[in-house]
Amino acid sequence: MKIKKQKGLSIKIVAALYSVIAICILTIVVVFGGYRLFEKNVKKNYEKYATTVLDYAYTVTSDHAFGDMIAGREMPDEYETMREALNTIKENSDIEYLYAVYFDDINDIHSLTYAINTKTSDELANGGKYSYLGDACEAGSFEDETLLILQEAVRSGRKESGILDGYSDEYGHMLNGYRVLFDSNGNPSGLLCVEIDINNITVELNRYIRSIMIFVALFTIAVIVIYIIQIERSIIYPITGVTDAANDFIRNIGDQDSMDESVRKLELMNIHSNNEVGALFNTVSRMETDIAKQLRDIRQYNEEILMMQNGLMVLLADMVEIRDSDTGAHIQKTAAYVRIILEGLRSKGYYKDLLTRQYMENVIKSAPLHDVGKIIIPDEVLNKTEKLTDEEFEIMKTHTTSGKAIIEKAINDVEGDSYLSEARNMAAYHHERWDGKGYPEGLKGEEIPLSARVMAVADVFDALTSPRIYKPAFPLSQAVKMIEEGKGIQFDPKCVEALTDAIPEVKEVLRKLNPNYKEVDL
Repeated sequence: MKIKKQKGLSIKIVAALYSVIAICILTIVVVFGGYRLFEKNVKKNYEKYATTVLDYAYTVTSDHAFGDMIAGREMPDEYETMREALNTIKENSDIEYLYAVYFDDINDIHSLTYAINTKTSDELANGGKYSYLGDACEAGSFEDETLLILQEAVRSGRKESGILDGYSDEYGHMLNGYRVLFDSNGNPSGLLCVEIDINNITVELNRYIRSIMIFVALFTIAVIVIYIIQIERSIIYPITGVTDAANDFIRNIGDQDSMDESVRKLELMNIHSNNEVGALFNTVSRMETDIAKQLRDIRQYNEEILMMQNGLMVLLADMVEIRDSDTGAHIQKTAAYVRIILEGLRSKGYYKDLLTRQYMENVIKSAPLHDVGKIIIPDEVLNKTEKLTDEEFEIMKTHTTSGKAIIEKAINDVEGDSYLSEARNMAAYHHERWDGKGYPEGLKGEEIPLSARVMAVADVFDALTSPRIYKPAFPLSQAVKMIEEGKGIQFDPKCVEALTDAIPEVKEVLRKLNPNYKEVDL
């Protein structure tokens, strides 16, 4: 008994020593690694913030044609209006400085001159003064290295925002964001700059290190105490057995037969301890049994729900189409054209990061809901045979926002259905235009969700090749020509290319779903 006790004590001590060594090594790695990551992330967040404020301020200067003011060395009345807008940006942000400068002589880095600067209300109340276009910058405001970078940015007409990490004895560490200003002819004329004080990064890092060290010290003491008290040879086997059984169960999640076998293996361990080990065994055993049963039920429920959801989606789309007497088989045809366009985009390598198989399936599945908002449009507007009045057209346009609202409510009720997100996008934005002149929000280019850009082409193409009360169906060649004329204006050029390069597939859809279509070359 005495020997066994000594052996047991020796194992505890060795295990405790190993734990201390492992924790110390882990502490060193975590502290130094965490220090670097924390420093990097804090600085990165500062850079993102500086860029965000800079881009916002750049929008204001662009709206006021500030580049032309600098190029012409003029300060019209709009100059002070612009300054007030920039003052507001500074007032509502955490930046230290917001100003614009230019090189009076681009070949002389020390000819840097103010174009404008901003002041908060507190700064003005405390004696702060404005600088105006033409006021020389204070000597030593910028290091020569920084001036050379700014000079090169102006010379090269750099379009992107830039970030500089600077230091001076007077201001300490400052993060400087800059962006080149251009006149209406596209010539670089100056620079818009923001500066953020980052001296407190060191303070934050020191606070982080202290917190980590205190936490690790307390954690180490707690682990050693618990480890020495709890480690007993009598509990090693049951814990290891339960752990192995649980890992085996986790590895087999998704394979119902293997999960059931893992549950049976765990039950065969037959552990009846009346302590925590027994409670752990019973808990894990019940958990595995319940999870196996729940996953079996969930799989069945998911299949039933998916069938029901798909059926309800098609039913809802059919209800809308039945009300619209002028859109025969519209949802089937547009869904078919959407599939053709998506597959064409994927085969050409366009938008490859977005066009996963799951995404394409979601878009195709939800395509029938793109006009769901028409369910709220009055019959006298929806089925009017004459041209809509301006007032009626405004009513008709609300089917986009109504469709978005309907589907968003469904999303809130059915959490996790990603295809409904694309249904919302198509319902809301399939009347937006590539050039930004569409509705309801006037989005342009790739601001418009890809699914809506695809639906825009499919929707118009079906309208062109289908008869309406107010027009006959256009021949295929003419419809294709009209779609191509809208490329880069109304439609995403890549989506148009995907459709027009798949005319054989398009003709097959017309044969099946538009049997009365008269086109000689079908």
